[in-house]
Amino acid sequence: NLESLSIEDWNRTLAVTLTSTFLGIKYTVPIFRRQGGGVIVNTASISGIRADYGMGAYNAAKAGVINLTRNAALENAPHHIRVNCVCPGGINTRVSQILGRDDEEGFRQTMGDAHPLGRMGEPEEIAHAILFLASDAASFITGASLVVDGGIISHTGLPDLTAFTPPRLLPKCRHAD
Repeated sequence: NLESLSIEDWNRTLAVTLTSTFLGIKYTVPIFRRQGGGVIVNTASISGIRADYGMGAYNAAKAGVINLTRNAALENAPHHIRVNCVCPGGINTRVSQILGRDDEEGFRQTMGDAHPLGRMGEPEEIAHAILFLASDAASFITGASLVVDGGIISHTGLPDLTAFTPPRLLPKCRHAD
């Protein structure tokens, strides 16, 4: 929780996550201006959109990446520089393997169950989103945060309560069986 977070951990998290993004933009933009344009795609996270227990510094840093991306997009659009970010959800990376080291299969199952698509994402899926944002197919997209999360951010966290909803309140649906 925030009251037990040390200032050293706070500063380290912001340095690794937010300050590094700032420095990347700061030193890339002049090169792109000289060459007449370019594309920057930052990596944020769904943790920058929502709050997670015990992750205040990380949530704040990733929210900062999202808004820094918007600011850089605004300031650099006249120079034909597009700036966007991707916001991954649970992705099967080395970090997720470390987090689940005591029960990797159980961790992967729990994380997969949390995603409406029923699984964690793969690094290649994030790479495809980044390639899209960097491509000419996204030439009119700047300042965007592309959520790539298997639907997890769409979920409120509440369980399915339709079993408790009076039938007259449920929409009439026809199912083709």
